[in-house]
Amino acid sequence: MAVFNNKSEKVPFNPNTLNIVNVGTTITGDLVSDGDMRLDGHVKGYISSKARLVLGPTSKVDGDIKAANLEISGEVNGNIFVSELLTVKSTAKINGDLVTAKMIIEAGAEFNGKCAMKDAGNHFKARPLNEIPSAKSIEATTQKVQ
Repeated sequence: MAVFNNKSEKVPFNPNTLNIVNVGTTITGDLVSDGDMRLDGHVKGYISSKARLVLGPTSKVDGDIKAANLEISGEVNGNIFVSELLTVKSTAKINGDLVTAKMIIEAGAEFNGKCAMKDAGNHFKARPLNEIPSAKSIEATTQKVQ
């Protein structure tokens, strides 16, 4: 997982180095981790993880998040940047903008913000103008279906 640079440096999963912030814990300040992290408590600040970050259903983050892989089941009030895969579970509530390479959103999740998709090189994925639907082309398509 070359997360934040172009080197082939990978951070392997090691259960002995898993960081856990449990329910009932509130952290005010920034969290930075090279390894996997699970959050079930409350963080008021910036979170950065070069590996996998899991926000459990009781988690709340008031701040921006940057991670290689992110799974959200709780609440996030801030912008999110994910270099690989973002998974938004049905219990998630997100108020902020997303930038990710790949994304899965389950039905029932709440998302209020803008979303931008980037490729592995952190370039926005461009679509040729003839592939971008306009309101007129969508309307014509729905009329043909009916």
